[in-house]
Amino acid sequence: MLAPSTPNLPHTGAVTGVLELVGFLSDPAFLRRRFERHGDVFETVLLGQPQVFVQGAAALAELSSQSAALAGWWPPTVRQLLGSHSLANRQGDAHLARRRAVGQLFSAAALRSYLPGITALCDRLVAELAACADRGEPVALVDRLRPFAFDVIAEVVLGLGAEQRQAKALLFADFEQWTAGLFSLPLAWPGSPLARALAARQRLLKRIATLLPAIEPLRQACDEAGLPLSQDDLVEQLLLLLFAGYETTAASLSGLMLTLLRHPEVIDWLRPELDALPWPLAADQLHRLEGAGRLEAVTQEVLRLIPPVGGFFRRTTAPVSLAGFTIPAGRVIQVNVAGTHRDPRVFEAPERFLPERHLNEPLRPPGHVPFGIGSRVCLGKPLAELEVRLLMTRLLQQLDFELVPDQDLSLTLLPSPLPKDRLQVRLRRRERP
Repeated sequence: MLAPSTPNLPHTGAVTGVLELVGFLSDPAFLRRRFERHGDVFETVLLGQPQVFVQGAAALAELSSQSAALAGWWPPTVRQLLGSHSLANRQGDAHLARRRAVGQLFSAAALRSYLPGITALCDRLVAELAACADRGEPVALVDRLRPFAFDVIAEVVLGLGAEQRQAKALLFADFEQWTAGLFSLPLAWPGSPLARALAARQRLLKRIATLLPAIEPLRQACDEAGLPLSQDDLVEQLLLLLFAGYETTAASLSGLMLTLLRHPEVIDWLRPELDALPWPLAADQLHRLEGAGRLEAVTQEVLRLIPPVGGFFRRTTAPVSLAGFTIPAGRVIQVNVAGTHRDPRVFEAPERFLPERHLNEPLRPPGHVPFGIGSRVCLGKPLAELEVRLLMTRLLQQLDFELVPDQDLSLTLLPSPLPKDRLQVRLRRRERP
Protein backbone atom coordinates (compact mmCIF):
# COMPACT_ATOMS: atom_id res chain seq x y z
CA MET A 1 0.00 0.00 0.00
CA LEU A 2 1.19 3.50 -0.82
CA ALA A 3 2.26 5.22 2.40
CA PRO A 4 0.01 8.16 3.25
CA SER A 5 1.47 11.66 3.09
CA THR A 6 1.08 12.12 6.85
CA PRO A 7 0.27 9.54 9.54
CA ASN A 8 -3.35 10.64 9.77
CA LEU A 9 -4.27 11.65 6.23
CA PRO A 10 -7.12 9.35 5.12
CA HIS A 11 -6.17 7.18 2.16
CA THR A 12 -8.26 4.93 -0.08
CA GLY A 13 -5.55 2.28 -0.15
CA ALA A 14 -5.14 2.46 -3.93
CA VAL A 15 -1.69 1.45 -5.16
CA THR A 16 -1.60 1.63 -8.97
CA GLY A 17 -4.78 3.70 -9.24
CA VAL A 18 -5.94 2.04 -12.47
CA LEU A 19 -9.40 1.20 -11.13
CA GLU A 20 -9.55 4.53 -9.34
CA LEU A 21 -9.05 6.40 -12.62
CA VAL A 22 -11.65 4.29 -14.43
CA GLY A 23 -14.11 4.97 -11.62
CA PHE A 24 -13.31 8.68 -11.55
CA LEU A 25 -13.98 9.00 -15.29
CA SER A 26 -17.09 6.81 -15.44
CA ASP A 27 -18.88 6.82 -12.07
CA PRO A 28 -20.79 10.01 -11.13
CA ALA A 29 -20.86 8.88 -7.48
CA PHE A 30 -17.11 8.16 -7.29
CA LEU A 31 -16.17 11.22 -5.26
CA ARG A 32 -19.33 11.42 -3.19
CA ARG A 33 -18.82 7.91 -1.80
CA ARG A 34 -15.18 8.55 -0.96
CA PHE A 35 -15.85 11.87 0.73
CA GLU A 36 -18.60 10.22 2.78
CA ARG A 37 -16.15 7.53 3.86
CA HIS A 38 -13.00 9.60 4.42
CA GLY A 39 -14.11 13.18 5.14
CA ASP A 40 -13.40 16.45 3.33
CA VAL A 41 -9.71 15.72 2.69
CA PHE A 42 -8.39 12.35 1.56
CA GLU A 43 -5.69 10.89 -0.65
CA THR A 44 -5.82 8.32 -3.42
CA VAL A 45 -3.88 7.35 -6.55
CA LEU A 46 -5.09 7.88 -10.13
CA LEU A 47 -3.04 5.82 -12.57
CA GLY A 48 0.16 6.16 -10.56
CA GLN A 49 -0.40 9.82 -9.65
CA PRO A 50 -1.02 10.45 -5.92
CA GLN A 51 -3.76 13.04 -5.51
CA VAL A 52 -5.35 14.72 -2.51
CA PHE A 53 -9.06 15.45 -2.96
CA VAL A 54 -10.60 18.39 -1.12
CA GLN A 55 -14.12 19.74 -0.73
CA GLY A 56 -16.01 22.11 1.54
CA ALA A 57 -15.95 25.87 2.03
CA ALA A 58 -13.72 25.72 5.12
CA ALA A 59 -11.06 23.57 3.46
CA LEU A 60 -11.16 25.69 0.31
CA ALA A 61 -10.76 28.89 2.32
CA GLU A 62 -7.77 27.36 4.06
CA LEU A 63 -6.29 26.30 0.74
CA SER A 64 -6.82 29.75 -0.79
CA SER A 65 -5.00 31.40 2.10
CA GLN A 66 -1.87 29.44 1.13
CA SER A 67 -1.88 30.32 -2.58
CA ALA A 68 1.84 31.20 -2.48
CA ALA A 69 2.55 27.50 -1.96
CA LEU A 70 0.41 26.40 -4.92
CA ALA A 71 0.97 26.17 -8.67
CA GLY A 72 -1.34 25.28 -11.52
CA TRP A 73 -1.55 21.66 -12.62
CA TRP A 74 -3.49 19.66 -15.21
CA PRO A 75 -3.75 15.93 -15.91
CA PRO A 76 -1.38 14.69 -18.66
CA THR A 77 -4.13 14.47 -21.30
CA VAL A 78 -5.14 18.10 -20.72
CA ARG A 79 -1.53 19.31 -20.75
CA GLN A 80 -0.88 17.44 -23.99
CA LEU A 81 -4.00 18.72 -25.72
CA LEU A 82 -3.56 22.33 -24.59
CA GLY A 83 0.12 22.42 -25.57
CA SER A 84 3.32 23.58 -23.93
CA HIS A 85 2.84 27.23 -24.98
CA SER A 86 -0.64 27.52 -23.46
CA LEU A 87 -0.92 29.90 -20.51
CA ALA A 88 -2.80 27.11 -18.68
CA ASN A 89 0.47 25.15 -18.62
CA ARG A 90 2.62 28.14 -17.65
CA GLN A 91 3.65 29.12 -14.15
CA GLY A 92 4.67 32.32 -12.41
CA ASP A 93 5.36 35.45 -14.46
CA ALA A 94 4.96 33.64 -17.80
CA HIS A 95 1.43 32.64 -16.81
CA LEU A 96 0.46 36.04 -15.41
CA ALA A 97 1.76 37.96 -18.44
CA ARG A 98 -0.20 35.82 -20.89
CA ARG A 99 -3.26 35.92 -18.68
CA ARG A 100 -3.20 39.74 -18.60
CA ALA A 101 -2.93 39.86 -22.37
CA VAL A 102 -5.70 37.34 -23.07
CA GLY A 103 -7.80 38.83 -20.28
CA GLN A 104 -8.08 42.12 -22.16
CA LEU A 105 -10.51 40.35 -24.49
CA PHE A 106 -12.85 39.84 -21.50
CA SER A 107 -12.55 43.30 -19.92
CA ALA A 108 -15.61 45.44 -19.13
CA ALA A 109 -14.90 47.68 -22.12
CA ALA A 110 -14.53 44.65 -24.40
CA LEU A 111 -17.81 43.18 -23.16
CA ARG A 112 -19.65 46.42 -23.93
CA SER A 113 -18.26 46.33 -27.45
CA TYR A 114 -19.50 42.73 -27.87
CA LEU A 115 -23.07 43.59 -26.88
CA PRO A 116 -24.45 44.24 -30.42
CA GLY A 117 -22.87 41.08 -31.80
CA ILE A 118 -24.14 38.86 -28.98
CA THR A 119 -27.58 40.45 -29.29
CA ALA A 120 -27.66 39.62 -33.01
CA LEU A 121 -26.70 36.01 -32.31
CA CYS A 122 -29.43 35.76 -29.65
CA ASP A 123 -31.96 37.00 -32.19
CA ARG A 124 -30.66 34.55 -34.79
CA LEU A 125 -31.01 31.58 -32.44
CA VAL A 126 -34.48 32.62 -31.29
CA ALA A 127 -35.58 32.97 -34.93
CA GLU A 128 -34.29 29.46 -35.70
CA LEU A 129 -36.09 28.02 -32.70
CA ALA A 130 -39.30 29.90 -33.55
CA ALA A 131 -39.20 28.38 -37.03
CA CYS A 132 -38.94 24.93 -35.44
CA ALA A 133 -41.93 25.81 -33.27
CA ASP A 134 -43.95 26.77 -36.34
CA ARG A 135 -43.12 23.42 -37.95
CA GLY A 136 -43.92 21.50 -34.78
CA GLU A 137 -40.44 20.00 -34.67
CA PRO A 138 -38.87 18.91 -31.39
CA VAL A 139 -35.42 20.35 -30.81
CA ALA A 140 -32.33 18.99 -29.07
CA LEU A 141 -31.61 22.20 -27.21
CA VAL A 142 -28.03 21.33 -26.27
CA ASP A 143 -27.22 21.04 -29.97
CA ARG A 144 -28.40 24.63 -30.48
CA LEU A 145 -26.86 26.16 -27.37
CA ARG A 146 -23.34 24.82 -27.97
CA PRO A 147 -22.99 26.29 -31.49
CA PHE A 148 -24.43 29.57 -30.18
CA ALA A 149 -21.72 29.79 -27.51
CA PHE A 150 -19.05 28.92 -30.06
CA ASP A 151 -20.39 31.53 -32.50
CA VAL A 152 -20.04 34.22 -29.83
CA ILE A 153 -16.36 33.52 -29.26
CA ALA A 154 -15.58 32.91 -32.95
CA GLU A 155 -17.60 35.70 -34.56
CA VAL A 156 -17.91 38.37 -31.88
CA VAL A 157 -14.64 38.04 -29.96
CA LEU A 158 -12.28 36.75 -32.64
CA GLY A 159 -13.95 38.44 -35.56
CA LEU A 160 -14.55 35.56 -37.98
CA GLY A 161 -16.88 37.07 -40.55
CA ALA A 162 -19.80 35.60 -42.47
CA GLU A 163 -17.51 34.84 -45.40
CA GLN A 164 -15.59 32.47 -43.11
CA ARG A 165 -18.64 30.41 -42.15
CA GLN A 166 -17.23 27.19 -43.61
CA ALA A 167 -13.94 27.70 -41.78
CA LYS A 168 -15.88 28.31 -38.56
CA ALA A 169 -17.96 25.13 -39.05
CA LEU A 170 -14.83 23.03 -39.52
CA LEU A 171 -13.26 24.69 -36.51
CA PHE A 172 -16.32 23.88 -34.40
CA ALA A 173 -16.41 20.21 -35.45
CA ASP A 174 -12.73 19.73 -34.63
CA PHE A 175 -13.08 21.67 -31.40
CA GLU A 176 -15.91 19.42 -30.19
CA GLN A 177 -13.75 16.34 -30.85
CA TRP A 178 -10.76 17.95 -29.15
CA THR A 179 -12.84 18.85 -26.10
CA ALA A 180 -14.19 15.30 -25.78
CA GLY A 181 -10.67 13.97 -25.19
CA LEU A 182 -9.54 16.40 -22.51
CA PHE A 183 -10.32 14.16 -19.54
CA SER A 184 -10.17 10.80 -21.29
CA LEU A 185 -8.04 7.80 -20.41
CA PRO A 186 -4.40 8.64 -21.27
CA LEU A 187 -4.19 5.91 -23.91
CA ALA A 188 -3.90 7.05 -27.52
CA TRP A 189 -4.71 3.78 -29.22
CA PRO A 190 -6.30 4.11 -32.71
CA GLY A 191 -9.89 5.25 -32.42
CA SER A 192 -9.67 6.14 -28.73
CA PRO A 193 -11.02 9.51 -27.51
CA LEU A 194 -7.48 10.74 -26.87
CA ALA A 195 -6.24 9.68 -30.31
CA ARG A 196 -9.18 11.41 -31.97
CA ALA A 197 -8.61 14.51 -29.84
CA LEU A 198 -4.90 14.63 -30.74
CA ALA A 199 -5.75 14.38 -34.43
CA ALA A 200 -8.36 17.13 -34.01
CA ARG A 201 -5.76 19.26 -32.22
CA GLN A 202 -3.39 19.09 -35.18
CA ARG A 203 -6.18 20.14 -37.53
CA LEU A 204 -7.21 22.91 -35.15
CA LEU A 205 -3.71 24.34 -34.93
CA LYS A 206 -3.43 24.38 -38.72
CA ARG A 207 -6.86 25.98 -39.14
CA ILE A 208 -6.16 28.61 -36.49
CA ALA A 209 -2.79 29.40 -38.07
CA THR A 210 -4.45 30.03 -41.44
CA LEU A 211 -6.96 32.33 -39.74
CA LEU A 212 -4.35 34.41 -37.93
CA PRO A 213 -4.30 37.21 -40.52
CA ALA A 214 -8.03 37.65 -39.93
CA ILE A 215 -7.86 37.33 -36.13
CA GLU A 216 -6.23 40.47 -34.76
CA PRO A 217 -7.77 41.00 -31.30
CA LEU A 218 -5.47 38.65 -29.42
CA ARG A 219 -2.32 39.74 -31.24
CA GLN A 220 -3.20 43.37 -30.55
CA ALA A 221 -3.91 42.62 -26.88
CA CYS A 222 -0.56 40.86 -26.55
CA ASP A 223 1.28 43.71 -28.23
CA GLU A 224 -0.42 46.27 -25.96
CA ALA A 225 0.62 44.20 -22.94
CA GLY A 226 4.23 44.23 -24.10
CA LEU A 227 4.08 40.50 -24.81
CA PRO A 228 4.71 39.90 -28.52
CA LEU A 229 4.16 36.19 -29.10
CA SER A 230 5.57 33.77 -31.64
CA GLN A 231 3.03 32.26 -34.01
CA ASP A 232 3.11 28.90 -32.17
CA ASP A 233 2.53 30.67 -28.86
CA LEU A 234 -0.28 32.80 -30.29
CA VAL A 235 -2.02 29.79 -31.85
CA GLU A 236 -2.07 27.88 -28.56
CA GLN A 237 -3.39 30.93 -26.69
CA LEU A 238 -6.20 31.11 -29.25
CA LEU A 239 -6.97 27.43 -28.69
CA LEU A 240 -7.27 28.08 -24.95
CA LEU A 241 -9.30 31.22 -25.62
CA LEU A 242 -11.81 29.20 -27.63
CA PHE A 243 -12.11 26.74 -24.75
CA ALA A 244 -12.32 29.38 -22.00
CA GLY A 245 -14.89 31.46 -23.87
CA TYR A 246 -17.00 28.56 -25.09
CA GLU A 247 -17.15 25.43 -22.97
CA THR A 248 -18.14 27.00 -19.65
CA THR A 249 -20.80 29.14 -21.36
CA ALA A 250 -22.27 26.20 -23.26
CA ALA A 251 -22.43 24.12 -20.08
CA SER A 252 -23.97 27.00 -18.09
CA LEU A 253 -26.71 27.57 -20.68
CA SER A 254 -27.56 23.87 -20.85
CA GLY A 255 -27.69 23.61 -17.06
CA LEU A 256 -29.95 26.65 -16.84
CA MET A 257 -32.46 25.41 -19.37
CA LEU A 258 -32.47 21.90 -17.90
CA THR A 259 -33.16 23.23 -14.40
CA LEU A 260 -35.81 25.73 -15.46
CA LEU A 261 -37.66 23.11 -17.49
CA ARG A 262 -37.70 20.90 -14.41
CA HIS A 263 -39.06 23.83 -12.37
CA PRO A 264 -41.54 25.66 -14.63
CA GLU A 265 -42.91 27.59 -11.65
CA VAL A 266 -39.56 29.39 -11.50
CA ILE A 267 -40.00 30.48 -15.13
CA ASP A 268 -43.30 32.09 -14.11
CA TRP A 269 -41.53 33.79 -11.17
CA LEU A 270 -38.76 35.04 -13.44
CA ARG A 271 -40.68 36.27 -16.47
CA PRO A 272 -42.19 39.53 -15.15
CA GLU A 273 -38.67 40.80 -14.52
CA LEU A 274 -37.46 39.74 -17.97
CA ASP A 275 -40.50 41.14 -19.76
CA ALA A 276 -39.72 44.53 -18.24
CA LEU A 277 -36.26 44.61 -19.83
CA PRO A 278 -35.87 46.41 -23.17
CA TRP A 279 -34.62 44.56 -26.22
CA PRO A 280 -32.17 45.18 -27.72
CA LEU A 281 -30.21 46.57 -24.82
CA ALA A 282 -27.93 49.52 -25.44
CA ALA A 283 -24.52 49.60 -23.74
CA ASP A 284 -25.75 52.26 -21.32
CA GLN A 285 -28.64 49.94 -20.33
CA LEU A 286 -26.46 47.03 -19.22
CA HIS A 287 -26.96 48.06 -15.61
CA ARG A 288 -30.61 47.07 -15.97
CA LEU A 289 -29.61 43.56 -17.02
CA GLU A 290 -27.02 43.33 -14.26
CA GLY A 291 -29.61 44.57 -11.78
CA ALA A 292 -32.15 41.88 -12.69
CA GLY A 293 -32.10 40.24 -9.26
CA ARG A 294 -34.27 37.22 -10.00
CA LEU A 295 -32.33 36.35 -13.15
CA GLU A 296 -29.09 36.64 -11.21
CA ALA A 297 -30.48 34.51 -8.37
CA VAL A 298 -31.62 31.77 -10.76
CA THR A 299 -28.30 31.81 -12.57
CA GLN A 300 -26.24 31.58 -9.38
CA GLU A 301 -28.36 28.78 -8.00
CA VAL A 302 -28.02 26.75 -11.19
CA LEU A 303 -24.26 27.36 -11.19
CA ARG A 304 -24.23 26.11 -7.60
CA LEU A 305 -26.05 22.89 -8.43
CA ILE A 306 -24.50 22.29 -11.87
CA PRO A 307 -21.14 24.08 -11.90
CA PRO A 308 -19.60 24.24 -15.39
CA VAL A 309 -16.20 23.54 -13.82
CA GLY A 310 -16.61 20.35 -11.79
CA GLY A 311 -13.19 20.65 -10.19
CA PHE A 312 -9.78 22.23 -10.48
CA PHE A 313 -6.22 21.23 -9.71
CA ARG A 314 -3.25 22.68 -7.87
CA ARG A 315 0.21 21.32 -7.11
CA THR A 316 1.91 22.13 -3.83
CA THR A 317 5.31 23.81 -4.15
CA ALA A 318 5.73 23.85 -0.36
CA PRO A 319 3.91 22.03 2.46
CA VAL A 320 0.35 23.23 3.08
CA SER A 321 -2.00 22.58 5.98
CA LEU A 322 -5.58 21.44 5.35
CA ALA A 323 -8.11 20.37 7.96
CA GLY A 324 -5.33 19.51 10.39
CA PHE A 325 -3.32 17.50 7.85
CA THR A 326 0.00 18.49 6.30
CA ILE A 327 0.17 18.04 2.54
CA PRO A 328 3.82 17.82 1.43
CA ALA A 329 5.41 19.71 -1.45
CA GLY A 330 4.95 18.13 -4.84
CA ARG A 331 1.49 16.72 -4.17
CA VAL A 332 -1.43 17.28 -6.57
CA ILE A 333 -4.62 18.63 -4.99
CA GLN A 334 -7.97 18.39 -6.74
CA VAL A 335 -10.80 20.59 -5.44
CA ASN A 336 -14.28 19.14 -5.83
CA VAL A 337 -16.41 22.15 -6.77
CA ALA A 338 -19.72 20.26 -6.98
CA GLY A 339 -19.28 18.85 -3.46
CA THR A 340 -18.22 22.23 -2.09
CA HIS A 341 -21.41 23.78 -3.46
CA ARG A 342 -23.45 21.25 -1.49
CA ASP A 343 -21.80 21.92 1.84
CA PRO A 344 -24.65 21.79 4.42
CA ARG A 345 -22.59 23.98 6.74
CA VAL A 346 -22.98 26.80 4.20
CA PHE A 347 -26.24 26.04 2.37
CA GLU A 348 -29.50 25.12 4.03
CA ALA A 349 -31.17 22.25 2.14
CA PRO A 350 -28.18 22.10 -0.25
CA GLU A 351 -29.78 19.60 -2.66
CA ARG A 352 -32.82 21.79 -3.31
CA PHE A 353 -33.13 24.34 -6.12
CA LEU A 354 -33.91 27.55 -4.21
CA PRO A 355 -33.01 30.67 -6.25
CA GLU A 356 -34.43 32.94 -3.58
CA ARG A 357 -31.54 32.05 -1.28
CA HIS A 358 -29.37 34.40 -3.39
CA LEU A 359 -31.66 37.43 -3.42
CA ASN A 360 -30.41 39.10 -0.27
CA GLU A 361 -26.92 37.70 0.22
CA PRO A 362 -25.01 37.12 -3.03
CA LEU A 363 -22.60 34.22 -2.72
CA ARG A 364 -18.88 34.74 -2.49
CA PRO A 365 -15.91 32.39 -2.47
CA PRO A 366 -15.06 29.98 -1.02
CA GLY A 367 -18.60 28.61 -0.74
CA HIS A 368 -19.48 29.36 -4.37
CA VAL A 369 -16.75 28.90 -6.98
CA PRO A 370 -18.42 27.72 -10.23
CA PHE A 371 -15.60 29.11 -12.39
CA GLY A 372 -12.70 28.31 -10.07
CA ILE A 373 -10.90 30.70 -7.77
CA GLY A 374 -7.83 32.90 -7.45
CA SER A 375 -5.36 33.75 -10.19
CA ARG A 376 -6.53 30.84 -12.34
CA VAL A 377 -10.26 31.51 -12.31
CA CYS A 378 -11.76 30.73 -15.73
CA LEU A 379 -10.88 33.53 -18.15
CA GLY A 380 -14.25 33.28 -19.85
CA LYS A 381 -16.29 33.98 -16.70
CA PRO A 382 -17.29 37.60 -17.56
CA LEU A 383 -18.26 36.65 -21.11
CA ALA A 384 -20.20 33.60 -19.91
CA GLU A 385 -22.17 35.70 -17.43
CA LEU A 386 -23.08 38.28 -20.09
CA GLU A 387 -24.10 35.65 -22.66
CA VAL A 388 -26.22 33.76 -20.15
CA ARG A 389 -28.08 36.89 -19.06
CA LEU A 390 -28.73 38.03 -22.62
CA LEU A 391 -29.77 34.71 -24.10
CA MET A 392 -31.96 33.68 -21.18
CA THR A 393 -33.72 37.04 -21.36
CA ARG A 394 -34.50 36.71 -25.06
CA LEU A 395 -35.43 33.03 -24.99
CA LEU A 396 -37.90 33.43 -22.15
CA GLN A 397 -39.32 36.67 -23.56
CA GLN A 398 -40.13 35.01 -26.89
CA LEU A 399 -40.66 31.26 -26.47
CA ASP A 400 -42.38 28.65 -24.31
CA PHE A 401 -40.55 25.36 -23.74
CA GLU A 402 -41.79 21.90 -22.79
CA LEU A 403 -39.68 18.83 -22.10
CA VAL A 404 -40.19 15.86 -24.42
CA PRO A 405 -41.17 12.95 -22.13
CA ASP A 406 -39.18 9.75 -21.58
CA GLN A 407 -35.70 11.15 -22.16
CA ASP A 408 -32.54 10.71 -20.10
CA LEU A 409 -31.90 13.99 -18.28
CA SER A 410 -29.00 12.68 -16.22
CA LEU A 411 -25.69 14.40 -16.82
CA THR A 412 -22.46 13.39 -18.41
CA LEU A 413 -19.90 15.23 -16.28
CA LEU A 414 -16.72 15.37 -18.37
CA PRO A 415 -15.44 17.61 -19.78
CA SER A 416 -18.50 19.59 -18.61
CA PRO A 417 -22.03 18.64 -17.49
CA LEU A 418 -24.54 18.02 -20.28
CA PRO A 419 -27.90 16.16 -20.36
CA LYS A 420 -27.32 12.75 -21.94
CA ASP A 421 -30.25 12.98 -24.37
CA ARG A 422 -29.29 16.54 -25.38
CA LEU A 423 -32.36 18.15 -23.73
CA GLN A 424 -35.19 17.44 -26.17
CA VAL A 425 -37.90 20.13 -26.08
CA ARG A 426 -41.04 21.23 -27.88
CA LEU A 427 -41.47 24.94 -28.50
CA ARG A 428 -44.22 27.49 -28.93
CA ARG A 429 -44.06 31.16 -29.79
CA ARG A 430 -45.03 33.03 -26.67
CA GLU A 431 -47.90 35.48 -26.54
CA ARG A 432 -46.52 38.19 -24.27
CA PRO A 433 -48.97 40.09 -22.05
